[in-house]
Amino acid sequence: MAELLARTSSAELTEWMAYEQITGPLGGARLDILNAILTAVVANTARGKNGRRARPQDFLPKWDRNRRMDWREMLATVKQINRRMGGNDHTRKRPDRG
Repeated sequence: MAELLARTSSAELTEWMAYEQITGPLGGARLDILNAILTAVVANTARGKNGRRARPQDFLPKWDRNRRMDWREMLATVKQINRRMGGNDHTRKRPDRG
């Protein structure tokens, strides 16, 4: 993120955001949608005559983007990622915070 902000102006980021609003999602989100469409087509070719028609939404992953975490959950998640990546935990343990 720091490198992105060092190389890209606020105006350019705003332009990319506007572009994405017009053309649809960029990157991973777009690939999720394209794969969901393809999977729905394949599923529909393999379904029986009485089977329910598959829709791309049936195959879109749900990434919990709207779920709000409190600071304890966020800290636990960051510590878990840090451990998995072999990082060191330099936080001080206080009796009131565990």
